Amino acid sequence: MALKQVIEIYELLDDARVNGEGVASLLKERGISDVEVRLIRGEKGKTDSIKIWIPGSTGKKSGNYSPTLGVIGRLGGVGARPQMIGLVSDADGAITALSIALKLAEMKKRGDVLPGDVIVATHICPDAPVTLHEPVPFMGSPVDMKSLNDHEVDPQMEAILSIDTTKGNRIINQRGFAISPTVKEGYILRVSEDLLGIMEIATGRRPSVFAITTQDITPYGNGLFHLNSIMQPCVATHAPVVGVAITTDSVVPGCATGASHLVDIEEAVRFSIEVAKSFGMGKCRFYDEEEFRRIVDLYGPMHHLQTLGGKR
Repeated sequence: MALKQVIEIYELLDDARVNGEGVASLLKERGISDVEVRLIRGEKGKTDSIKIWIPGSTGKKSGNYSPTLGVIGRLGGVGARPQMIGLVSDADGAITALSIALKLAEMKKRGDVLPGDVIVATHICPDAPVTLHEPVPFMGSPVDMKSLNDHEVDPQMEAILSIDTTKGNRIINQRGFAISPTVKEGYILRVSEDLLGIMEIATGRRPSVFAITTQDITPYGNGLFHLNSIMQPCVATHAPVVGVAITTDSVVPGCATGASHLVDIEEAVRFSIEVAKSFGMGKCRFYDEEEFRRIVDLYGPMHHLQTLGGKR
């Protein structure tokens, strides 16, 4: 159970003056010593990018062998002040990621140490801009996506869960969370059976999968429609990426306040922690390596989809 951690992180972020240093201070108090906060400035403002390392018992950070999982909380901002008062729906990605870090820290203090390292990254901005988008307005970002990816996507991440509020659409419409197919180096691969199994156990329900398109796995800035930013880490890494979407029955704007459902976030936190356990043990595959080699042999590399492209 991680509801206590979710509530604590929610209350911490629900502050017009919240910043990365305040979040880092809490995590350090709870035993996470390796926290990096970096101020990033953009054309529309600034944000505090935060990256957290939770070492495993046999992780790469200590020179051992267990694989490293990356958890990225995707969002435009935790607030849209002064237009909106309070924590916005778009904050769910940051709440989930930071709750995972806090729960892992407290597990470690109690003697439950995961085998592999976990790297958690997100950013903290209480006054992000709002942008027009169909069918409802999006939260914008004070900085460009490449700047966020440069700090959040770490080369040590061997697989990535990218967590984002995904409520302003008609693609996946049910309360809870859903996962995407695995994306790797421009290819949309089959949905991971291991992740589906973990999801069934964590939720007690049949697993939910949301659709993604080729447009969604290309970089922001190319003029194409994107469901949202959930798949953007895939353009900056060779590691397999799976989106974890916090979802609703109705269409909810990212800039809406009073729209975060903590029980749904808590489920996503527990799911992610179970993935981290299994992945570090080598028991959770995000994709079939042999099949991936086969598809590349047959159809060639698709790295160009990780770029802004060009005219032909």
